[in-house]
Amino acid sequence: AMPLEDVDKAIEMLFETWQKGGTVFLIGNGGSASTATHMAADLAKTASVEGKKRLKAFALVDNIPMVSALTNDNGWENIYVEQLMTYFRQGDVVIAFSEHGGAGKDKAGAWSQNLTKAINYANERGAKTIGMAGFDGGAMKSLCTVAVVVPAESTPQVESFHVWVEHLLSVLVRDRIAEEAKSKGNAVGSLRV
Repeated sequence: AMPLEDVDKAIEMLFETWQKGGTVFLIGNGGSASTATHMAADLAKTASVEGKKRLKAFALVDNIPMVSALTNDNGWENIYVEQLMTYFRQGDVVIAFSEHGGAGKDKAGAWSQNLTKAINYANERGAKTIGMAGFDGGAMKSLCTVAVVVPAESTPQVESFHVWVEHLLSVLVRDRIAEEAKSKGNAVGSLRV
């Protein structure tokens, strides 16, 4: 029941970003922040092919002094858009992880407003955006260029599948890079599966 067509679109989007020398920015809150960090590491390392340029990927939650300063001065809802204002360039991609896709609320108000604000910022500048959600996809389903919505209504299940999807994307992007290298007659290191 996984939306494999959307997974394929995300693979192609990431491959094109690599081809154009763009950067992938990853964002999330709570457990999804750790998945964003995990995917940034996997895109930069696991997706690498010996002898080829590497895909640049950064999780915007990783700079704790920056995140805490932005939260203190500009509010939690601005921590990602403020960083995109500094780092984002044409041809970059933003990947957002959220179990509910920006739907729902709790004691602090509406969930994931920092994600939806960053997605809107990127969209307004012609970026491609990938939303990784669960439940009904929330706002991210319509905001993102591609939304990979896990067909589950359990936060632990959605988070677990997001890790599975990020591993799948990283490995298959690496395979696309290796295929291109082979088609151009370039020697590459052995593929790791």
